[in-house]
Amino acid sequence: MAPKSESAEAIVLNFVNEQNRPLNSQNVADSLQKFNLKKAAIQKALDTLADSGKISFKEYGKQKIYLARQDQFDIPNSEELNHMKEENAKLQQQLEDQKRAISEVEGEIKILQSNLTLEQIRDKEVKLRKEVMEMENKLVKLRGGVTLVRPEERKAIEKMYSEQTSQWRRRKRIFKDLWDAITENSPKDLKEFKEELGIEYDEDVGVSLQSFSDLPQHSKKRARGQ
Repeated sequence: MAPKSESAEAIVLNFVNEQNRPLNSQNVADSLQKFNLKKAAIQKALDTLADSGKISFKEYGKQKIYLARQDQFDIPNSEELNHMKEENAKLQQQLEDQKRAISEVEGEIKILQSNLTLEQIRDKEVKLRKEVMEMENKLVKLRGGVTLVRPEERKAIEKMYSEQTSQWRRRKRIFKDLWDAITENSPKDLKEFKEELGIEYDEDVGVSLQSFSDLPQHSKKRARGQ
């Protein structure tokens, strides 16, 4: 049994020295589970090490707290501490530089992953070529005077156009009747009276109802000619 006890003591001593912080038996048992040591064996090893002066301990009520002996460690002086701080600052800077470099590389990887593969580029090229060909065919038809509007769309547009010109003609007739009634016995010059009221005829603004009414007929003749 002695060799096993010494082995447990060596493992526990090494762990306590490496940690160099206050520990209780449960802390040590949890951390040394990989060695298959029972808590009772660890408690015995801790007590033996404490009794032999290899580790320090303090009692807080029923609980014992164990700690590595501090006299075995080299305590740096102020100059050494300053040097260590400087080295630590350098290492921290190097760590930040490495993190930044890793972040940049990860960003480049994401960009590369977001780019299209060769196969995707070829598929897109085929699709674009097809779209260009369709547009060129439409352009050829337009240059040749071929109308690309569907018959039902053309019919709906012509109907709406006819309704609008009919409204125009009706309002023009209503205005003429009212104007004739107002000016029939008026002593004023009709041109001056019209300017005074701010009235403008179609001809004053360069439009003609007749020319707009003739547009659908010209369009039908052109369609039959094609």
